[in-house]
Amino acid sequence: MLYVEYRVLGHTGLKVSSFVLGTGTFGFWGNNTEKDCAPILDEALAGGINLIDTADVYSSGQAEEILGELLKGRRQNVILATKGGMPMGGGQNQSGNSKYWIKRAVEDSLRRLQTDYIDLYQLHQPDLNTDIEETLGVLTDLVSEGKIRYIGTSNFQAWQVTEAQWASERKNVARFVSEQSPYSILNRSIEFDLLAATAKYGMGVLVWSPLSGGLLTGKYRFGEAVSTDSRAATFAGSLQSIVDPNREENRSKFEAIAKLQTLAAEAGLTLPHLAMAFTQAHSSITSAIVGARTIGQLRETLKGNDIRLSNDILDAIDVIVPPGVTLDAMEKGWTPGWLQADKQRILR
Repeated sequence: MLYVEYRVLGHTGLKVSSFVLGTGTFGFWGNNTEKDCAPILDEALAGGINLIDTADVYSSGQAEEILGELLKGRRQNVILATKGGMPMGGGQNQSGNSKYWIKRAVEDSLRRLQTDYIDLYQLHQPDLNTDIEETLGVLTDLVSEGKIRYIGTSNFQAWQVTEAQWASERKNVARFVSEQSPYSILNRSIEFDLLAATAKYGMGVLVWSPLSGGLLTGKYRFGEAVSTDSRAATFAGSLQSIVDPNREENRSKFEAIAKLQTLAAEAGLTLPHLAMAFTQAHSSITSAIVGARTIGQLRETLKGNDIRLSNDILDAIDVIVPPGVTLDAMEKGWTPGWLQADKQRILR
């Protein structure tokens, strides 16, 4: 029952599935127990997915713990990726990309995942307070110790990708082989310059939120009530706002979705299959991360893996949402600290 194809992650020679299982729904963020999560992992592996992505911050470590239990006896069959750097407690140094915290974060992830090594360790977001050379130094040490195989980034800007690559060359230390960013038909911001940077340096690209937080499933309607178990009802903060059908700023997204639904129907596709196939069409994208809450959602998504969009359909999508454009700044994944008012103005 293989669904997926395999692509090489950047210049590593490592073959990874075109779809990645994301585990943001493992734990109290979604499915609380191992019993609830096990069928989703089993279905992913049966479908040929060989790359599993998680993070220490998902459900405050519970996602890693559940994954560690479920992978017992088959750890060697998967490429295991996790992320670190987000706050994992109230302490002043329990976050960021410093040598102090990254070393501890990696050790904590290894313990929760019940493994001796992490195949791909990714910085969850940039840390403006830490020099990239310090971060690369500790990551290189961890690679030398055999605790990490490859290193990657997430939510980096194009110039930060470039800076890191130059630092690796200058200091002769480990270099980032991948970047993980949000990408969907409604959020094409990484096309503007990030994908050019990753291509320049031979990096693989893993994209998250390919269905725009669920908007591209077509289950939401602008101004209409949402189901009680939907993300718009159960999540809080920015995640809820991104899919909130009653948020006025989302009006342009729902207008685009209506046009995309028509386009999908004319092509004989479902809207989710159109959206997932779109992420597979860009030459710089390696894999799309699928974060399913149910086995049915995962199974339906994987059914569309072999869909390839024609140039006519891709051109039509470009008219609805032009290349490099995002319809909602909240979907960019990470808001740079330099956009804060006190960083832009001369204090008087």
